Amino acid sequence: MFSKSKINDPAPKQDAPASGTSASSSAPAAPAVPKANEFKASAPKAKPPASILSSDLHVTGNMKTTGDIQVEGTVEGDIRAHLLTIGETATIKGEVIADDVVINGRIVGRVRGLKVRLTSTARVEGDIIHKTIAIESGAHFEGSVQRQDDPLNPGSKSAPVQKPNPAS
Repeated sequence: MFSKSKINDPAPKQDAPASGTSASSSAPAAPAVPKANEFKASAPKAKPPASILSSDLHVTGNMKTTGDIQVEGTVEGDIRAHLLTIGETATIKGEVIADDVVINGRIVGRVRGLKVRLTSTARVEGDIIHKTIAIESGAHFEGSVQRQDDPLNPGSKSAPVQKPNPAS
């Protein structure tokens, strides 16, 4: 009643034509190994975990990464990252630039970020340039706040400032 299909059987090894239609005998067999330029399905690359600077670590110098950083210690220098989390025990003395900045600790210097969040334990002494900002009740902030469409670019301005012309 049921029979095995011969569609998936390998082509005959001999030069003699196979039984069946001429179209099936002249068609090349499918390659067993995919070509180098063909798409190969693979598991998506896992995002690496955030780099953590522990509370007993003191760093002097600038840091730059395309990944995430969580600072619990002290940094004297500028930090640039994708997601930057400043822990409650952390102190940063320098400029902070990141797509996403979460401040739980202390920063003395400028903060630039697309999304900036000051939690209730945050202490910021410096200017904040942002696209969006959230400041929780209890956060301590001394400085100015400026919204920009592209806060990560130091040359961008939110609106041109007109200076009065002294000659007129």
